[in-house]
Amino acid sequence: MRLVTFSHDGSTRIGRLEGESLVDLAGSNLPGTMMELLEANALDAAARAEGPSMPLGDVTLESPILRPPKILAVGLNYADHVAETGMEKPAFPMIFNKQSTSATGPYSPFHRPRVSDKLDYEGELAVVIGRRCRHVPKEKALDVVAGYCVANDVSVRDWQIRVPTFTMGKSFDTHCPLGPALVTADEVGDGSGLAIRTWVNGEERQSSNTRELIFDVPTLIEHLSTAFTLEPGDVISTGTPGGVAVAMKPPQWLVPGDVVRVEIEGLGHIENSVIEEPDTATGF
Repeated sequence: MRLVTFSHDGSTRIGRLEGESLVDLAGSNLPGTMMELLEANALDAAARAEGPSMPLGDVTLESPILRPPKILAVGLNYADHVAETGMEKPAFPMIFNKQSTSATGPYSPFHRPRVSDKLDYEGELAVVIGRRCRHVPKEKALDVVAGYCVANDVSVRDWQIRVPTFTMGKSFDTHCPLGPALVTADEVGDGSGLAIRTWVNGEERQSSNTRELIFDVPTLIEHLSTAFTLEPGDVISTGTPGGVAVAMKPPQWLVPGDVVRVEIEGLGHIENSVIEEPDTATGF
């Protein structure tokens, strides 16, 4: 099943994709948001629910989780990306946060910030947690997975590396495009064996497979839940393969007008254009 958050006729609600059509679940007695749907453990009900159908092209797809409680990302989780950075393979998962306000839609533009021109892409598999959980052993990890999405861990490289922690350089507004749908775990399993590719302006930059993850999805869930509670709607962005802009010689930073497409086998694709951070983004 593929569940989406979408906007249409001035409201934002949830739906179920069926081919090129969307079933509007707003009037089906289900919770009204994806977060509430997950908290209610109502995925089975969403699969059975009926509602009016509309062409997918008539709606705007939003981030499946509009404001994830946590966005937990993983650095250096593909061997080829480790090699291109010149760093050592980590002994433990390298975890950092992206702020929840970085989440944006699968086809929405993202900003080149006014404070940097070192803008980079990172195509990634994202895991969405479906149950509140703590101390989850690897063999039980898939029991807490609601589904998977495509993500782009957009990175501002000079802000990322100027201090030991990555949060500032990874958390600019709009810097976590996510979607296009939450594809439920019954269709994807443990997330391994999926081809992942990234293009910039039609040029392939990244091509790998999620079987190449150093720390796979169950390992990441076990590791993270050792320290803190995972909650419905939490997003784990599992790391990027080799081919990022910073490793090119010279680096090929993203500029306004560029279009970044990330595709994962079985999950679909996201595609986002780069724009200058608008003056109105200051909020005052």
